[in-house]
Amino acid sequence: MQSLQAIRAATDGRGKSTKFYQALYFQVLVGVIAGILLGHFAPDAGVLVKPLGDGFVKIVKMMIVPVVFCTIVIGIAGIGHDRSIGSTLLKSMALFYVLTAIALLVGLISVEALQPGTGLHIDVHAIDPTEAARYAKSAKTLDPVEMLLQVIPRSFFTPFAEGEVLPVLFIAIITGFGLRRIGVAGEALLRGLESFSKALFAAFSFLMKLAPLGAFGAIAFIVAKNGIRTVGNLGLLILTFYVACGVFVFGVLWLLARINGFSLLKLLRYVREELLVVLGTASTEPVLPALLYKLERLGCSKGSVGLTLPLGYSFNLDGTAIYLTLASLFLAQAMDVHLSNWQIMSMILVMLLTSKGAAGVTGSGFAALVATLAAMPDTLPVAGVVIIAGIDRFMSEARALTSLVSNAVACIAIAIWEGQCDLARLHNELDGSASAGPATIETPEIETEQPVFRPGVSASSI
Repeated sequence: MQSLQAIRAATDGRGKSTKFYQALYFQVLVGVIAGILLGHFAPDAGVLVKPLGDGFVKIVKMMIVPVVFCTIVIGIAGIGHDRSIGSTLLKSMALFYVLTAIALLVGLISVEALQPGTGLHIDVHAIDPTEAARYAKSAKTLDPVEMLLQVIPRSFFTPFAEGEVLPVLFIAIITGFGLRRIGVAGEALLRGLESFSKALFAAFSFLMKLAPLGAFGAIAFIVAKNGIRTVGNLGLLILTFYVACGVFVFGVLWLLARINGFSLLKLLRYVREELLVVLGTASTEPVLPALLYKLERLGCSKGSVGLTLPLGYSFNLDGTAIYLTLASLFLAQAMDVHLSNWQIMSMILVMLLTSKGAAGVTGSGFAALVATLAAMPDTLPVAGVVIIAGIDRFMSEARALTSLVSNAVACIAIAIWEGQCDLARLHNELDGSASAGPATIETPEIETEQPVFRPGVSASSI
């Protein structure tokens, strides 16, 4: 029972105490503010606390792969029919690509409307050739076939050792279907995975208590290393990006939530702790286990959430998508490069590929930008990324926050479309009617589920 309460307290801030300063979201907020102050007024000290942020991210990331594996396998084993799994996957991918395309267009419209790069007149030949060569060398050649093949691991255990989410998703789906096929013979393994899942979430509850320290160390280093003064003349670019992200979240995602009958603002309040952790660490990966828990608690089925959310972490990076078009067009404006409509559309098509696969890692948006420019060297020179390299970290937080909110909204929408969401429970949770205490809340991960295999049912009939 203590582990039950620990999980709830760690993931939603609602424990036995009602004191606001004991809530996780408040502690993380204090850590973020303290980190900003330390990094600005004592940059030397801010650099020294960087291991706090790195350590927290590494500790939580080690939990992601087993959590994803257990959640997906148990979820697939519990879905009623194989066609439900295929339908969930197809609808998820379709929605992800639609949202990504809209995000790319939002970035394009924003940079064209505000023109943050106009008037800078930067000569690409004046850029430090050493820095330009470093970024050009790091650019990877775009190969869609190779990207798809990377989903298939070298061995069954390789992605577990290397912490690769997408290959683990692939293995988990295969394992889940295997459990469905062997019938009652798989009950022992399924129950073992359920018990292991409980232990993982209980352990994760303790790890999340380190979130304030992690946010403090990460944000202090960012401010100390880059300095608020580095924004300078590129401040309009940062402002344009934040405006574009705001339009996408409170315009596009608000509309998607409204169409599906739930409130975006209430959802943001519900996941406020996760948003603050992402703000401090500039990465969505540390909150993946907590977000899985909260989406299930909102009434979304384990199978639907287990499939959709990890998939979204690799294929629904809308913050990165906004950044790609906005940063690319900014560089064109700054270097006085005129791009035709055909060149812009070609870049958008390339970005639909380069924006995928950079799952929540800090700085992945910048790497995707380099990959995009490298794939189209005749359009914009890769060396141009040197111009915005210094301020990239000031935009990474918005990229991660936008992608996190987009994935949360998309997961709920998919669950509703598939009839895998308890709407009454969704509205009760978002309205806060379940805030009376932990005892009134049912938690999908930690309740022992009935086995999906019925005695006497052969594998061939499942």
